[in-house]
Amino acid sequence: MIPYQVIVRPVVTEKSNELMSYDNQYVFEVHKRANKIEIRKAVELLFGVKVDKVRTMVVRGDIRRVGKFYGRKPSWKKAVVTLNAGDSIDLYGGEQE
Repeated sequence: MIPYQVIVRPVVTEKSNELMSYDNQYVFEVHKRANKIEIRKAVELLFGVKVDKVRTMVVRGDIRRVGKFYGRKPSWKKAVVTLNAGDSIDLYGGEQE
């Protein structure tokens, strides 16, 4: 897999923002078949940072209801990437100097 296929999107929630500011950890939705080594290489290549640790988990899809019909949202894989001290990723595309 190429790095652009491994990382689907960043996950931006209140909890992930706290992890970014306090622990230098970033949360990404990744391809379901990607392993920790592929995730580490993709983040290092795409963002130009040094990865310290990668934790992964599979998030189960919720059961949703529309009228009398029930359905299920798809499951997806989440990766929490810890960067070395001094490295950071600009997810919001702020000003560049």
